[in-house]
Amino acid sequence: MIRRVAAGLGVALTATLLVSCAATASPDSSPVSPAASAPPAPAQTPSTQPDAVVGTVVRLTSDRTTVDVTVGEDSPAVRDFLSMLPLSLAFEDLSGREKIADLPRELNIEGSPGSDPEDGDLIYFTPWGNLGFYYDAEGIEYSDATLHIGTYNATADQLALLEGSPVTIEIVE
Repeated sequence: MIRRVAAGLGVALTATLLVSCAATASPDSSPVSPAASAPPAPAQTPSTQPDAVVGTVVRLTSDRTTVDVTVGEDSPAVRDFLSMLPLSLAFEDLSGREKIADLPRELNIEGSPGSDPEDGDLIYFTPWGNLGFYYDAEGIEYSDATLHIGTYNATADQLALLEGSPVTIEIVE
């Protein structure tokens, strides 16, 4: 019986010493905060509710004009575009039909439907990876490579004021 009590005391003393040593930081180690060992928080993802994307207003501002685009589509490409904002782009004219700007990277287009662009559409053209403001879409038909982002209400003259200076693109809150 004495051996069992002594053995039990020895085990308890050893466990106490181990816990005490583990809790004491050595001079060359730094204490670890509970937050440092906690798993990272999950990344924020856009809401899956369509109305969280559709109706979003994106503002394009140059030193000479502002053009607002109302998002009319909830697709992977539109969500990816919105996730890139704010950003700054340079627009130029293409063939007297649209104002275009290259995005810094391609958008995720998987599952995004094509469109039949019309005047007043902001689109993403997948082969070139650019945004385009159509202002003369006559004769341009449906294409899987032309993804609709939203619509705008601006004249060709207003769109021309986007050229020649950086254009800031951001979501209007």
